[in-house]
Amino acid sequence: MKPAPFKYHDPRSVKDLVGLLASLENAKLLAGGQSLGPMLNFRYLMPDHLIDLNRIAELAYIRPGADTLEIGAMTRQRTLEHSQEVQRTCPVLVEALHSVGHIATRNRGTIGGSLSHLDPAAELPGVCALHDAMLTVAGPNGTRSIAMAEWGVSFMTPNLEPNEVLTGVTLKAWREPHGYAFVELARRQGDFAMAGVGCLVALDGNSKVRRIALSLIGVTTTPVRLSAAEKLLTGSDLAGEAIKAAAAEIGALEALDDAHATGTYRKRLAGVMLGRAIGRAAERARMQGSRQ
Repeated sequence: MKPAPFKYHDPRSVKDLVGLLASLENAKLLAGGQSLGPMLNFRYLMPDHLIDLNRIAELAYIRPGADTLEIGAMTRQRTLEHSQEVQRTCPVLVEALHSVGHIATRNRGTIGGSLSHLDPAAELPGVCALHDAMLTVAGPNGTRSIAMAEWGVSFMTPNLEPNEVLTGVTLKAWREPHGYAFVELARRQGDFAMAGVGCLVALDGNSKVRRIALSLIGVTTTPVRLSAAEKLLTGSDLAGEAIKAAAAEIGALEALDDAHATGTYRKRLAGVMLGRAIGRAAERARMQGSRQ
């Protein structure tokens, strides 16, 4: 099939983009188009207007700060994957990107597109949850910042008004020595994950957890920070019983059922991914400590 007829718009600045959003009804935004394109072709979406963001240069950037990493919404996933600054500041983002689609899709896909589409199994929202990201959106009423914890409203529904656009993401960097991991299981390489877990962990001199962050994708309608599991693991030595207790917290979540897996299976799988992610992150944290 082919898309239903629409009017194409090609703004060159955020100001022009916001003006279009204020004046047009039933408009959709085109970023990388890796998800939007098929949805248009199958007429799952039938907008009257398509606004192309690809020539708005001010939306593509990587800006490291003292304790942050700022990323423009139109920054390509492949650019992030090969950025030395991203590797230094947020290496778990690079690791997660290795599981995002394929090279061809990462060449076009953007971080803002992934966050705005908000597929439950998407890796980049999980990384943003892990790093307590703040998201900046713009619209006719100005700009506002939204914590990643408040970004997901429901299934594939971000905290955006119809006349707003995501312009940038600010990740809180972990500058202390730490380990990281992003582990998932998909039916094939590049497929959406049935369950995935991101982990950041810093250890003290006795190899006990000083600080830990855990995020989960593919199980519920939005990415989840596993706060209860983080509390259980803080101060522990990450022995088997501690990880088992942390994984049990996943059982309280309301999981998705679909053609690929039941919610019960997803939660069980997530517990396994949790153990693998913590193990890999802890090993890297110990290696960091041995270099100090």
